[in-house]
Amino acid sequence: MSYTYELRQEAAIEFTDSYIWYEEEQDGLGDKFIAAFYSKLNQICENPYHYKTSYKNYHETLTDKFPFLIVYNIDEGEKKIIVMAIFHTSRNPKKKFRK
Repeated sequence: MSYTYELRQEAAIEFTDSYIWYEEEQDGLGDKFIAAFYSKLNQICENPYHYKTSYKNYHETLTDKFPFLIVYNIDEGEKKIIVMAIFHTSRNPKKKFRK
């Protein structure tokens, strides 16, 4: 069964900021970032337990071709993936598990 998803406000802001940055770097690169993100998110929704648990109930996985981790929780009751962060891998790893 496929899960639905929700982006927390912080993750949505990170997503938008990343898209804008990539699009300013090269025309069309932001669109490739979006495609890579949603491709991975669809994989997560199909099989959320496939990806490692890194801290408490947080799961994470890398996007393809872009240096971002998708950090998420699984709400089994609602069959929902809650994306907590879209985290650039060059940042301090301690900051990816904020509440």
